[in-house]
This record gives sequence, structure tokens and C-alpha cells, in this order.
Amino acid sequence: MSKLKIAIQKNGRLHEDSLKLLKDCGIDINNGKDQLKVVVDNFPLEILYLRNSDIPQYLEDGTVDIAIVGENLLYEKQKQVKVVQKLGFSKCRVSLAVPKEIEGDSLNYFEGKRIATSYPVTLQTYLKEHNIQAEIHTISGSVEIAPNIGLADGICDIVSSGSTLFKNGLREMKVILKSEAVLVKSLQLDEEQEKILSRLIFRIQAVLRAKNSKYILMNVEDKNIKAVAAILPVLKSPTILPLAEKGWSSLHSVIDENQFWEVIDELKSAGAEDILIVPINKMVL
Repeated sequence: MSKLKIAIQKNGRLHEDSLKLLKDCGIDINNGKDQLKVVVDNFPLEILYLRNSDIPQYLEDGTVDIAIVGENLLYEKQKQVKVVQKLGFSKCRVSLAVPKEIEGDSLNYFEGKRIATSYPVTLQTYLKEHNIQAEIHTISGSVEIAPNIGLADGICDIVSSGSTLFKNGLREMKVILKSEAVLVKSLQLDEEQEKILSRLIFRIQAVLRAKNSKYILMNVEDKNIKAVAAILPVLKSPTILPLAEKGWSSLHSVIDENQFWEVIDELKSAGAEDILIVPINKMVL
């Protein structure tokens, strides 16, 4: 029987979230300490824990079939692979940063300057697009310290909250690239493997939809049902159940979390009362 080999980081910021996503998809993962390969019992999947920077090459070679990686890594490595699903976690950006005493946000600051980075391809592409000539110093790890020790005049690195930059006397000047975790596939999958991947993507999408939605229950006077139902933006039609009190019904539906407070205010104005919001575990359409 065909299996898919999926690569995830053996450690790092993507590791835990990748495992959680797979477990939320109903995939049982039982691996011992320091085990780098795990065969899943309840889904045709084999998990390989690999060094993050090696994963794009393994994908291109067909050594692994799919992987969970950051978009920033794919852009840097420039391998022949295909993104099949954005995953919504581990969001970050690749940015240029300078010592906080440097005023202004003009890229001209970097003309003729030294920039330390772990992303030389990404940085060089950006500088070329903006006609900036700079000296790139490629280093791995602790990029933020480079200006403090006189190695560089600025840096190009991953930024999440910006706290690490702040602690090292730096500030974010320009965002080069926005990134999040993505599911990526090799271009060498056969027909059976593509079918397995489709099953996995179906599960992932159900989990992601649930994370972005809330189940909503409310009591509505019958005369206001039409107005209230028109406000709800998700699903084909709300569920309506009569209450014991004559002339009232319980209305159930789903709302997008990003529209949560705006929708709630509209519902109350339209006559909804006793509104309850419940998390959704999975959402299959």
C-alpha cells in the first residue's frame, strides 16, 4: 500500500504546531525520544523529523513526498516544489533592521553598507529589485548581534514580535517578505500518493475552517428571524428551533471569527438575545 512521507522540523518554531495540526487531523503519532522516523498506524503516512534547511532539497529530490515548512525557507532555497495549502500558523516576516538610532526608513541607508543575514538569496533579490548595492555577510544564528560587534551596519532576518530586535538595540525598517507555514509537495508524486494527499488536505481544511469559525446560538423573536438570519455570513442557512415560549425560536449558525464583534453588534440590533458562542473542533463542508 502506498504511503506519503512527510517531513517536519525535528526542532524549532514549526515543530510543535506541525505535530498539533496532524494530531487535530486524527493522525496518531507515537514516537519515542530521539526517534527521527515514525510510521503512522491509522493513516498511510510516514513522518520524518529533519533539519529545517534540508527539507526543500529532500522534496525536490523526491526523498520526501510532502512537508510542512515556512514560505520564507522556500523562497530562499528556490527549489522545484509546489505549495498546496497555507496553514495559518508560524506567521512571520523577513525584514531589514537597523540600529535604533538610525533615523528614517529610506533604503538608501543600505547603499554601500554591510548587511548580515541568514537569507542571502532573499536579500540579494530584494536589493537588486531596488537598485541597492550592499555587501552581504551570510551568517547562521544570532544575526541580531552583528551590528553590535561591528560586523554589519544592519541585518536581514526573521521577525515575529520584534522583541529580539528591541533587546539588541535594533528596529525594523522594511518588510521584505511575509511568511507562514505551508504544506508543500514534491513534483514526483504518483497517482496513489496524490489521492492520499487529497485525503490529508481534506482533513487539514476541516481543521483550519474550524479554527477560523465559531458556532453561534441565540434566541430570536419569530418576527425578527428573517432580519437576523440575513446578517449571518457563513453556511447556507441557519438552523431554527422553536422555543417553549410561543413566538420565539432558537437560531443556530456559524460566523467567521474575524467578523465576530461586528456581527454580534448587528445581531443584537436586529433583535437577537441570549447569544452564546461555542468553539468548533472540526468543520466539514
